[in-house]
Amino acid sequence: MNAMENAIAVVTGAGSGIGRAVAVELLRAGWSVVLAGRRAEALEETAALVPGGAALAVRTDVSRPEVVTALFAATVERFGRVDMLFNNAGTFGPGGVPVEELPYEAWRHVVDTNLTGAFLCAQAAYRQMKEQEPQGGRIINNGSVSAHTPRPHSVAYTATKHALTGLTKSLSLDGRPYRIAVGQIDIGNAATDMTAGMRTGALQANGEVAPEPVMDVADVARTVRHMAELPLEANVQFATVLATTMPYVGRG
Repeated sequence: MNAMENAIAVVTGAGSGIGRAVAVELLRAGWSVVLAGRRAEALEETAALVPGGAALAVRTDVSRPEVVTALFAATVERFGRVDMLFNNAGTFGPGGVPVEELPYEAWRHVVDTNLTGAFLCAQAAYRQMKEQEPQGGRIINNGSVSAHTPRPHSVAYTATKHALTGLTKSLSLDGRPYRIAVGQIDIGNAATDMTAGMRTGALQANGEVAPEPVMDVADVARTVRHMAELPLEANVQFATVLATTMPYVGRG
């Protein structure tokens, strides 16, 4: 039997892509999973992928403090505690826009979703994990290889992902007295709807457009599950999972 069976996870951005894949992986492993996202229909579709799974769909805008508070209140009301948060909700923002042309509203939308949303969810999870019995839990932030190396014309996305690394480190340090383990997974070219264009052609640093390899998103989900199922005495602080031959390491 899985040691984490009946554990409670909150997965943001669970209506598609990496969030959906992770939620399905956890549900199949016996976790109870709260599916958070903007689109209620998409969340229900995720839940339906694991018939009989212990899923709760909660429509959520992670950039709004009162909505995040309601998300965690609904989680505790239904399941009694929070064992793991996968902080996954995010947006690229407008693609291919040079920095001098990026609208302020677009910058704020990316920051509010990727950074402020991650903070608000981590803060709510932290409060619950600190007070519950037994105390503690785990937070896993979805960083991205853009937390290390940018793509052209991605200033808002890259800035937020770099900031997430600082958020992860600070939360990890502050969580030590309360058995709250915090780590980050940096993902490169997982095959999702958001990355579909990379297979046909993505802008490279030298100005060329070239197709890039992708990996199965299920491989990402298994990595998140491994991180989530470690005992709280152990932590994967940072993990990088990427398509083996994507242009990232070295000069391409």
